[in-house]
Amino acid sequence: MPRRHHALIALLLLVLVATTIVVLHRSNAPAPAARPAPSYAKALRQAHEGQPGAARVLYQQLQRTDLAPIRRAALHAELPNYPSPLALKLARMDLESDDPLVRRAAVASIQRLLPAAQRSLVLGPLLDDDDQSVRFAAVDALLGLDPDAIGLYFGPLQNALEHYQQVLEQQPDDAAAQVHLARLYLHENAYTQAAAALQRSLALAPRSPDALVTQVRLLERQGLHDQSREVLAKALTLQPDSAFLQYQLGLWLNRHEQQEYALLALSRAVELEPDNADYRYTLAVTLHALEQSDAAQKQLETLLSRQPANRRARVLLIQYEKETGQLQNVQVLLAELERQNPDDPFLQQGL
Repeated sequence: MPRRHHALIALLLLVLVATTIVVLHRSNAPAPAARPAPSYAKALRQAHEGQPGAARVLYQQLQRTDLAPIRRAALHAELPNYPSPLALKLARMDLESDDPLVRRAAVASIQRLLPAAQRSLVLGPLLDDDDQSVRFAAVDALLGLDPDAIGLYFGPLQNALEHYQQVLEQQPDDAAAQVHLARLYLHENAYTQAAAALQRSLALAPRSPDALVTQVRLLERQGLHDQSREVLAKALTLQPDSAFLQYQLGLWLNRHEQQEYALLALSRAVELEPDNADYRYTLAVTLHALEQSDAAQKQLETLLSRQPANRRARVLLIQYEKETGQLQNVQVLLAELERQNPDDPFLQQGL
């Protein structure tokens, strides 16, 4: 065999050996580490604090199949601040969860994600859920809707409501259960039954704020407005530093078109509990109704500085600042909202 053939064969063998070494080296080398998904705790904190990318990581966590029910429920508590078609899809998927806790959490999410007219179509089927607590959660979420909004589920809702009332009637020694029963009867204008449930509750817990406030609403519904205010006044005499009762007095005054006086009660409630979003939000709405736009906007700005994820406050502040022509502030608020949740339907409205 000619020498050049020997040289060619030797060269080919060298190439083959080198290639084999490279292949073996690559196969033994560790694969590049996959980018880890954000941890559950980090994602939940990011959503709760309204940080950039909050919606994305929240959705990622809800798409996991290995989360404990209590962890999924905690995610649903944040979900209504990040609405989108995907958010609604994820909430609807959890209506079919095997765990009642998750299904109840999904009901609460959907109650805030969907307007009343669309809610019954999604939650109506749960009125026949195998778990009693889920059925009752669906009842609570659908109460107050008019018959047209309830639609085909009017009959199932009535049946579930009656069963709910029967179960609560069997708990006469539970003060909270009797308050809830009174509210269910109040929805049906069953004033006698509501009053009886409240009497049982107040006999067990005479200073219960929830019972007193429900009594106020019952008296108002019967046209006994002076008596309803007396109940609030007496409760506040006993508990003058109750932020809840001050807030309820503010709501009462607003319902009776006494916004100027409502401001005093609502401001006191905010002073007592500065981190309560509902109190500060209602104060802002009342200030705006009295054409105190700057003060209303400052309350909402304070609320957002404490709770950046509070979408309801952000949307209202955007609307108020549009009204006053503060378009630069509007752009900043919209940009922050887009960083939190680029799929938020409100962003489609623009300026």
